[in-house]
Amino acid sequence: MKHILTIITALGLTLGSSFAGCGITTTSTGKLKSYDKETKAIVIVVEGKEVKTVVKASTTGVATIADLVGKDITAVISKHGYAESVAAKG
Repeated sequence: MKHILTIITALGLTLGSSFAGCGITTTSTGKLKSYDKETKAIVIVVEGKEVKTVVKASTTGVATIADLVGKDITAVISKHGYAESVAAKG
């Protein structure tokens, strides 16, 4: 019985970790048009088109986003619609 439970637990942990995030991202480079502190939304102008996304507390560079408005930035955006990192270009 112990062996069966051990095997079931090992399989459960293996399958659980294999679905722990897709890792699909896109990189957008352009000018940060706006940042709404209340909704955590940012708008980036990339090649004349607006890219809208949100930042989370875990987003790298979240503390300096307000200072980057109007500047060229590079943002790594998850397939799920939130920015994983935002940094000044250069």
